[in-house]
Amino acid sequence: MRLDLSGRTALVTGSTGGIGQAIAAGLARAGARVAVNGRGADSVGGAVARLREEVAGAEFVAAPGDVSSEEGAAAVLAALPEVDVLVNNVGIFGARPPLEITDDEWRRYFEVNVLAAVRLTRAYLPGMRERGWGRVQYIASDSAVVIPAEMIHYGMSKTALLAVSRGFAKEAAGSGVTVNSVIAGPTHTGGVEDFVYQLVDRDLPWDRAQREFMRLHRPQSLLQRLIEPEEIANLVVYLASPLASATTGAAVRVDGGYVDSILP
Repeated sequence: MRLDLSGRTALVTGSTGGIGQAIAAGLARAGARVAVNGRGADSVGGAVARLREEVAGAEFVAAPGDVSSEEGAAAVLAALPEVDVLVNNVGIFGARPPLEITDDEWRRYFEVNVLAAVRLTRAYLPGMRERGWGRVQYIASDSAVVIPAEMIHYGMSKTALLAVSRGFAKEAAGSGVTVNSVIAGPTHTGGVEDFVYQLVDRDLPWDRAQREFMRLHRPQSLLQRLIEPEEIANLVVYLASPLASATTGAAVRVDGGYVDSILP
């Protein structure tokens, strides 16, 4: 299959590292002009430089701004008034005993993981509809379906993204714009390494720590290992491509078989 995004502009929020950076690289390899987003200009500039080395000849542009705030989103929109592909990837996570999650934490998880995506969809979807082509994606999680006891607030926010995605897909019906969510399974990123060490012995070397984490906390994974960011990116690039024109309103899994269901 040839995943050709030549002539398209993509924005990937939270793309200065991890899954977001892998998605940015994948979209660029498919020919897209890719806007890299993060909260600060320095971190975005560093990511752009790394990506230009990784994907020779690709076009990357900086779009700094904290999209979980109205001001930050406005800065991104000023730098990038139109996009053809919007990947709502930015998110936060962390373990917390359920009864110790404060009101402020509940609000913060909703604002960063859900409202930021809603805000950008509301801004970019009308232009996509007018042009008759577009792709909106939300990076959700297995935690949207299998709520983890150690981070209910995170699971709640990812469940909300599934609803948001389905609702906006109905808003885009018949326009040539597709809207989907991607249910990502446990993925190997720097942030996840920190999270793993919150739950297992910090003195363990990484390979043993990862295996122990999967055995104790994610035993239902059929992959029995953490997913690499590029494996998530492969699905996102496909859904962004013209070849995925009949896939919309869906929650598509790249979870290593973690969710014990034949449906999302």
